[in-house]
Amino acid sequence: MWMRMVAAAAVLVSAAVHLKVWIDAYHGVSVIGPLFLLNVVAGVVIAVLLVTWRRWVPLFLAAGFGGTTLLAFVIAATVGLFGVHEIWVSTTGITAGVAEIVALVASLWELQHEYPWRAEGGLAERLHLRHAAVH
Repeated sequence: MWMRMVAAAAVLVSAAVHLKVWIDAYHGVSVIGPLFLLNVVAGVVIAVLLVTWRRWVPLFLAAGFGGTTLLAFVIAATVGLFGVHEIWVSTTGITAGVAEIVALVASLWELQHEYPWRAEGGLAERLHLRHAAVH
């Protein structure tokens, strides 16, 4: 359960950074501005779900949130995203990047812990993959 809390905190940190950047710079930018605000709302919702709903869905959402937000940053810092070119080294970029990596790792760790892939009744069996023949 404590890794859910770590993932929730990391998602909230990322959401807070995106709110700050939206207020400071991107609130008037088309496409990126609304996406930053969507990121804030999604981060808060996912964090609440992580600590209140003990199912696999919030963990999956947190991993997706961390991974896709980090990927969007890498794209923005390399080739640009919707006309925005981010810089690699900034306080907000580093803070959000670390938070997103933590959210991704913590949620995947807890997902594997709560729903083991190979354990009896685990995810593989639930997906009917456990007894699949591999040739």
